[in-house]
Amino acid sequence: MNPMDNETDLTIVIPAYNEQDRIVPTLTHTLAYLERQPFSIQLLVVSDGSKDQTAAVAASFKPKGRVRMDVLEYHPNRGKGYAVKYGMLRGSGRVIMFMDADYAVPMAACQKGLALIDAGYDIAIASRAIAGAQKNFRQNFMRELSAKIYTLIQNRYLGIAYPDTQCGFKLFTRSAAVDLFTQQKLDSVIFDPEILWLAKRGGYQVAQFPVQWTHVADSRIQYDSIGKSLYVFRELLRIRRLHAT
Repeated sequence: MNPMDNETDLTIVIPAYNEQDRIVPTLTHTLAYLERQPFSIQLLVVSDGSKDQTAAVAASFKPKGRVRMDVLEYHPNRGKGYAVKYGMLRGSGRVIMFMDADYAVPMAACQKGLALIDAGYDIAIASRAIAGAQKNFRQNFMRELSAKIYTLIQNRYLGIAYPDTQCGFKLFTRSAAVDLFTQQKLDSVIFDPEILWLAKRGGYQVAQFPVQWTHVADSRIQYDSIGKSLYVFRELLRIRRLHAT
């Protein structure tokens, strides 16, 4: 990415819900990387109706260099999908991306995505399931099997072919971000496949890139019961119906 004087080059959106503890190392590592970059950066932390001090803790960080940081907050909690949409539609960068608050994917991975955007792609998505990806944690057999079954059903239902839609590290050109996130209707964690389905329908060019992914315990999003798993499938099956008109 070449430095540009008249606009923000990159916006990074970090959705956060009750992350007052984990947001500290995430912002520390993220800013340590970003402050070394030669281009202009906007960092947006979106507190999704947090009940703790997430917003105040994030606001205590004072970036240096070409990084401008803002903390956005609303109440009540609306869901990860809503938080990401809220931030993506307020980004000023020519490239707008989102990443998870747990720092499971290092900030430096954005260079792969930026290279793909500069090569002409509209969207670049991180993947833990393509050649070159590394995962430092394996779930038990039943969880991995359930994930594979979900991905198979998801891809068949939506007519897409991504082995990993849920990795929280995705980059968009500004025009693609504004178009797709304006159309987004799901507030839940299943917004990722919705966005990718909308991208296919809109003719956007999408590239995948491998990342090193680190498992972080105490996830704020857990589907560890039959009821929660059924909720995921209900949300998935809403996508095409919500956009039928």
